[in-house]
This record gives sequence, structure tokens and C-alpha cells, in this order.
Amino acid sequence: MKEDTKILYLIPARGGSKGLANKNIKKLAGKPLIYYSIKAALEIADSKDICVSTDSLEIKNTAEKLGIRVPFLRPEEFSSDSATTEQVILHALEFYKKKEVNYDFVVLLQPTSPLRKGHHIKEALCLMKPGIELVVSVKETDANPYYVLFEENNGGVLEKSKKGVFTRRQDCPIVYELNGAIYVIRTAVLLEKGYQNLNMIKYLMGKEDSVDIDDLLDFTIAEILIKKSIKYYTQNSDKN
Repeated sequence: MKEDTKILYLIPARGGSKGLANKNIKKLAGKPLIYYSIKAALEIADSKDICVSTDSLEIKNTAEKLGIRVPFLRPEEFSSDSATTEQVILHALEFYKKKEVNYDFVVLLQPTSPLRKGHHIKEALCLMKPGIELVVSVKETDANPYYVLFEENNGGVLEKSKKGVFTRRQDCPIVYELNGAIYVIRTAVLLEKGYQNLNMIKYLMGKEDSVDIDDLLDFTIAEILIKKSIKYYTQNSDKN
């Protein structure tokens, strides 16, 4: 990317959450969940290009205490369960456009991916070459549809979701699963074609970095991994 390329790092964090109450600011290893996405963005970007899009005053106050100015509260129409990610992105872009700030790319960072780091974002951005419209972070799926996923037919019999005769998992084609951590979007094409029509390529992340928090079990797993990482870093720093 050119040095003058404008990138908006957008962290969508609405107040409502059915799976886990106040999820985006719930303490994870002593820090609010949203802290980890803000920290990752600050590792590679200026705070003026980082936007937390929220409808919650509590989340706004939390983000601002973490060093990010929240320039607006997201309207109710873009904060419901039925609101789409595309609507959230377009609302943010329109806000900055009115201030005569136009972004070439949007990097969407969901706060539910606390193990994603700044270097992951940078690596995903490096994949955005001319002609590429969307880079999405993925992991290799554990639930390979060629091997372990089945659908029930009209007779109640389970049939493989994806046809193929494989006796060993390792013989199956590799299938990737969106992990929700990073989306790098070319703004001009998004405005022209809409999000659902963008051609995407993958940025592959490891399993440990791909934890996506939806419920309390995910939260517990993420906390174990973060504490393990902190312990490892502390022990190795002491040796040096």
C-alpha cells in the first residue's frame, strides 16, 4: 500500500448482547474485552484513524479511557439485532466523509477476537494487492464438512453435508472457517457492489489466535490463553 493510503480501523461494539451480558466490556484477564482490539489497532495505527462504533455510553466511556476518542453514538436503527455489518461500516464512512475524511480501506476488528494482535492486522493488510476486494481472516476448520458434518434428510436419515468418500480426516480437502478477527475491505468496491458481492481471499491464522467469544465457555478459554501468554512473556522477560 502507498504511504498516503487512508485506512479506517473500525471496532463495532453495540451495547446489547444476547449470549453474554455486557460482553464487549466484560473483564477478561483484568481488562475489558474491547481493550484487546483497541490495543491491537494502536500497535499499528494512529488513534485518529481508530473508530469504536457503539450505541452505548458505557462502552464509549470505556473506549475513551483506553485512549480512543469515540466521535459519535451509533443510531438505534444500526444497533438492533437485525442491523447488518455493512450498515455499520457505511454509517461510519459517511460520518467521516461529512468531515471531509475519505478512507481507501476499512479494517473491521470485532472485539470478540481478543487474541488477534497488531502483527496479524499488518499481515492481512499486506495481502491487499490491486484487484483484491476483501481479505478475511480464517482458521482451518475442525468441523470439516467432508468428514464430520451431516444434515438430516426428509426421512430423518443423516447424510454428509458435502459429498466425498474419505476414510481419514487428513485426506479431506482443507476447509477454512471465518474466525471473525479481521476484515480488510476496499472502500470504493464496497460502495459500488455491496459487502455480500465482494470477492474475498483468506488470511490464515492459528487456532489459538482465532478464539471468537460468543458465550461464557469461549470467554473462559480466551482467559486461559491470555493468562498463559502473559505468564510466558513474564518468565522470558525475567530471564533476559
